[in-house]
Amino acid sequence: MSSTPQAAPSQAGGKTTPLGRVVFIAASAAMGGFLFGYDSSVINGAVEAVRGRFDIGSALLAQVIAAALIGSAIGAGIAGRLADRIGRIRVMQIAAVIFTVSAVGSALPFALWDLAMWRVFGGVAIGMASVIGPAYIAEVSPPAYRGRLASFQQGAIVLGIAVSQLVNYAVLTLADGDQRGQLAGLEAWQWMLGIMVIPSVAYFLLSFVIPESPRFLISVGKHAKAREVLGSVEGEHERIDQRVEEIEHGMRSEHKSTFRDLLGGRFGFLPIVWVGIGLSVFQQLVGINVVFYYSSTLWQSVGINPESSFFYSFTTSIVNIIGTVIAMTLVDKIGRKPLGLIGSIGMTISLALVAWAFSARTGSGDDVSLPDTQGAVALVGAHTFTLFFALSWGVVVWVLLGEIFPNKIRAAGLGVAAAAQWVANWVITASFPSLSEWNLSGTYVVYTCFALLSIPFLLKWVPEPKGKALEEMG
Repeated sequence: MSSTPQAAPSQAGGKTTPLGRVVFIAASAAMGGFLFGYDSSVINGAVEAVRGRFDIGSALLAQVIAAALIGSAIGAGIAGRLADRIGRIRVMQIAAVIFTVSAVGSALPFALWDLAMWRVFGGVAIGMASVIGPAYIAEVSPPAYRGRLASFQQGAIVLGIAVSQLVNYAVLTLADGDQRGQLAGLEAWQWMLGIMVIPSVAYFLLSFVIPESPRFLISVGKHAKAREVLGSVEGEHERIDQRVEEIEHGMRSEHKSTFRDLLGGRFGFLPIVWVGIGLSVFQQLVGINVVFYYSSTLWQSVGINPESSFFYSFTTSIVNIIGTVIAMTLVDKIGRKPLGLIGSIGMTISLALVAWAFSARTGSGDDVSLPDTQGAVALVGAHTFTLFFALSWGVVVWVLLGEIFPNKIRAAGLGVAAAAQWVANWVITASFPSLSEWNLSGTYVVYTCFALLSIPFLLKWVPEPKGKALEEMG
């Protein structure tokens, strides 16, 4: 694989970086992010079929859909320590196996509890992938390219979301627009969930052709192997031994932050910890995951036919990719807070328009519709909401969470903020079916209010880390 790597100049000592190999390594690791996005969103195509197959109401259906988030919290909690014990590559392989088994189990459930169990199991892999991918890429990437290579993870997540919707649309088309239509002995929705086996196996195989993190190798005393890996990703140069010493020194001087370090102030946590929690919670409470988990059901609930609703889910995911690319381009140019404010204002207006449009819904049961004007406004508003989220809060929150905490509490602060994000995600995912039955327009008014409240939150409490060294924060 490294016989004739593409080389690019690096910043240290005039050495060259085998950029082609580094990109391949980062892209292979980011397959975990692809599966993260795919598994999180593919259920969108199966929601109504699951409701019909098991004859369940909205409240119970929501618990099955949200079950993956329980597993995600578990997987995120164990991935870091497991990676320190057995290595980053082994954790990737475990996650790939879990993704594969979960895909098969979810496609062939014999009861509702069985499906929920496989959703939790798949969620564990999602949580593991959400942690191990960024950590591995950061540890393997040459310093000069670390930022751009780290963005592969987020790019892979949104690509996974888009591909899952494209697969769902293709399967539904083959089944003549019926989510429970028969295809080769299985219902269409079962194929939607089962096809994830293909990228899961690809992730597993790729994990065997990329190197272990040099940081982990040094931690277990394999210095010679660490030098070999560093040479393969940074280029052979006279400073390899010095790089090994730098990594060793950094590991010795690290402060292992704990939950106790976060405590202080009048409200339990240090103020900056509450800022991190607020960023995570607002990111979810604007209702973005309704788009990824329920958009097909949402469009059908206002009278759009299933095939068109799947197509709109796909176009929304393409908009999500476009917005993410815009954010990656602008976040270092205009700053985190300005980009976040642009997103908050755009989301508030878009969500308000969607809420207004849904207020015109007429009919009940399977006989519901929107007037043409409101239908067009709802479609445009949903797409612009996704665009403004993706070009701002979708990326900015993760950048800020990596920057705003002082060095002493960065790891623990990130852990608490990420946990808050999974909890808020679960709240939105589990509540939407029941809330939408109560009042779909009112539900979007609630999301609009949270988008509006994020504006003063950003202005008053969130610091701007642009241009500052991490050591200056706190």
